[in-house]
Amino acid sequence: MAATGERLDKVVAQLFPQFSRARLLSWLQTGLVEIDGQALSDYSSKIKAKGGSRLTVTPMAAPETAAYVPAPLAPGMLNVIAADAAVIVLDKPAGLVVHPAAGNWQGTLLNGLLHAYPELAEIPRAGIVHRLDKETSGVMVVARTLTAQTELVRQLQARTVKREYRALVWGHVPAAGKITAPMGRDPRDRLKMAAFPATEAGAEPAPGTKTAVTHYQPLAYGLLCDTPVTWVACHLETGRTHQIRVHMQSQGWPLVGDPLYGKPLKTAQSATVVKVPAAMPFARQALHALHLQFIHPGEPHAEGTPPSAYTAPLASDLLTLLSQAGIQPC
Repeated sequence: MAATGERLDKVVAQLFPQFSRARLLSWLQTGLVEIDGQALSDYSSKIKAKGGSRLTVTPMAAPETAAYVPAPLAPGMLNVIAADAAVIVLDKPAGLVVHPAAGNWQGTLLNGLLHAYPELAEIPRAGIVHRLDKETSGVMVVARTLTAQTELVRQLQARTVKREYRALVWGHVPAAGKITAPMGRDPRDRLKMAAFPATEAGAEPAPGTKTAVTHYQPLAYGLLCDTPVTWVACHLETGRTHQIRVHMQSQGWPLVGDPLYGKPLKTAQSATVVKVPAAMPFARQALHALHLQFIHPGEPHAEGTPPSAYTAPLASDLLTLLSQAGIQPC
């Protein structure tokens, strides 16, 4: 080996140009690069080798290669409410990721759908047309044909799909209201979303933000850890990432248990900002997709066609939480 004295990462990149530097670095860090059978992990170290030494790289498949592989889900994770030739309506449990992404390439709803319904491999995103956050439970719909997927996406874009959620929030929500704050990436933390000042009616949202509209209605009040909480119905006009969680936090009513948005903002619009207990009494955000209503994509769309409506009952952990707060579910 004529590379003695050079940095390991540089030599590996020169000898194996068919692989990206990022991929080679990950293999270095996991001990898949060897010189004469000795694993090397310090990519910045200098090569120390004698003439005739052998450098070996053992390629490892990238985790994302398993993203679209059919795989069965654990019992109780794929809960079908209704299914026909056009759609599958599911009750997604908390803890299940809907679509593969960094950090969650396997064990997702998509993997389970491909295993249970192999024909979904022919449809983009295995028929998924909308998502729920990993720790949000409740009802969602998956298309079984490309025609059905296209039609459901059109309904979502036209905002004719009705989505109703239930959330337990900190604080006293006094009356029904509507939040119209546009949403975009939080400039201080790119892993989070944020609400921005609402624009005038008809005006375009600021660059980097999108229109977001949430309607809310208080249903019941209780106490949790001696702190006021409100059981709220939320209706979505739009479907932005983390929309209910961000919008309710922006008003001073963060969701109970929310690990990202569980503290009230100092700029919250609420007249009084509740002090959230330091110890979270719930292991996830207290949010459930209760009702879903849409025009069935397998039916003729004559004017006046009644929509199909589906309900996912409240998850057992939420029922326990409501009981602790002295609230009857509704």
